[in-house]
Amino acid sequence: MTTRHAMIAELTALILEATEKAPMAPPLSPDEAIFGTGTRLALDSLDALQVSMALQKRYGVRLADSKETRRILACVGNLADYLLQKHT
Repeated sequence: MTTRHAMIAELTALILEATEKAPMAPPLSPDEAIFGTGTRLALDSLDALQVSMALQKRYGVRLADSKETRRILACVGNLADYLLQKHT
């Protein structure tokens, strides 16, 4: 069983790879926003598509375009919690 900490590390790497962003110091915190111009990653809607495709490929999870999906993708911690709930 994957721990939340391990899942967050894995998802952070997946997001950085999918969006072609460099690792950052300090690393993203689990509750740090990742989308929007005021965030360190400054991900946009095209990045969201790339992240969604990477999640589908890696975890077999499809995220519909909805308010719930925006909440799940708001930060790495939300995404980790969602995936851990789906895969346990």
